[in-house]
Amino acid sequence: MIQIIAVLCSLSSPADCHEQTVTTSDFADVSMQSCLMGAPQLADWMKEHPSQRLAGWKCVIGTPSKGI
Repeated sequence: MIQIIAVLCSLSSPADCHEQTVTTSDFADVSMQSCLMGAPQLADWMKEHPSQRLAGWKCVIGTPSKGI
């Protein structure tokens, strides 16, 4: 499984940042190459969350960690 994990910051409070799993390869067509290049799923997710600023993202292979 490949997870796309975004680092998101609130536009109203820029120091308030957190990580959130955007999608996994179980739910979308995610390859490691597409994830590293800025997966289109990430852009689509950001359009649906305009109050957040994307500070970065990472691609993680494996099962989701607890707390994310």
